[in-house]
Amino acid sequence: MAQPPASSDSAPARKEPRQRGRSAGRCKPISHSSPSRFATLLAIEPRYSNPRVRGHCAATVPLVIPNSVDEVQDALAGASYIADRPLAVTIHLALQLGRPLFLEGEAGVGKTEVAKVLAEILGQNLIRLQCYEGLDVSHALYEWDYARQMLAIRMMEASGDASGEVRDIMSRDYLVARPLLQAIEQSAAGQRPVLLIDELDRADEEFEAYLLELLSDFQVTIPEVATIKAIEPPVVVITSNRTREIHDALKRRCLYHWIDYPSYERELAIVRTKAPEVSEKLAAQLATAMQELRREDLFKPPGVAETLDWGHALAVLDRQELDAETIEETLGVILKYQEDLAKVRANGVTKLLEPA
Repeated sequence: MAQPPASSDSAPARKEPRQRGRSAGRCKPISHSSPSRFATLLAIEPRYSNPRVRGHCAATVPLVIPNSVDEVQDALAGASYIADRPLAVTIHLALQLGRPLFLEGEAGVGKTEVAKVLAEILGQNLIRLQCYEGLDVSHALYEWDYARQMLAIRMMEASGDASGEVRDIMSRDYLVARPLLQAIEQSAAGQRPVLLIDELDRADEEFEAYLLELLSDFQVTIPEVATIKAIEPPVVVITSNRTREIHDALKRRCLYHWIDYPSYERELAIVRTKAPEVSEKLAAQLATAMQELRREDLFKPPGVAETLDWGHALAVLDRQELDAETIEETLGVILKYQEDLAKVRANGVTKLLEPA
């Protein structure tokens, strides 16, 4: 029997429920580019939708992986990161093999910056987990929003409708996703975010053991909600300042690279790239001074980050070259321990102006 036409004052048509899962044609494939296409896609600015919507593509730009070590090195340079070839090789292999990248080195040599630049190059979200002593799984993975749950219970009680109380407050809407879950949810939605696990050596061995398990299958089971598994693993970058040794089992799952202090030539290139306001002569003097400082027996030798801080500070002071007086006045920009300051001053700051 034919239905009568809806009148103009009838209720609006009910919207169809949003489809879950990876719809055909919705998710853009992960692809490997030709050199020319890679250079073109680097100029595309990525856009993202809500990463909490599982089963839908949040990135409008596919993950485009450089095809060669040279492409990796060029892409890093294009993002103002001057990498030596061994680092570029390790990054290239990690991307091609889908393995986590484990970077160790002294503080301030550019380990964290690798992850930031990779996210920029690949056009993906950067998700950062900053490790610290006492970090546990709940702060790294997820936790329940207890305040919101209690508020919902009070509102249900006030309205006299508590039938769906327990079920509703244990849903995904009341879950606070921390970095590890954010990365897996976005990966489950067809993205490949860059997950930075920064300064893992600061965390406890218990958390390290959980991380080892997570890196093996990239899935999380939330008993009250669901099991969430990454379609493709995120691009994982783990850094450590080596204040303690990381367990061999975790290192075996990763591709390892030690980032050392840069050579004079590379440090000069870094200063010219990251601090263009510094004159060419001053940049050369800064690189010379930093190389000399690292030969001293200091408690905390300055890293590349301190070199750039020094360059920016001298530019603010409108200094075009380095002299003994300027070094004396600004030494606190690069040395942060009294013992190191006293040692350098005792040896004579003019020594920093003389190439070895």
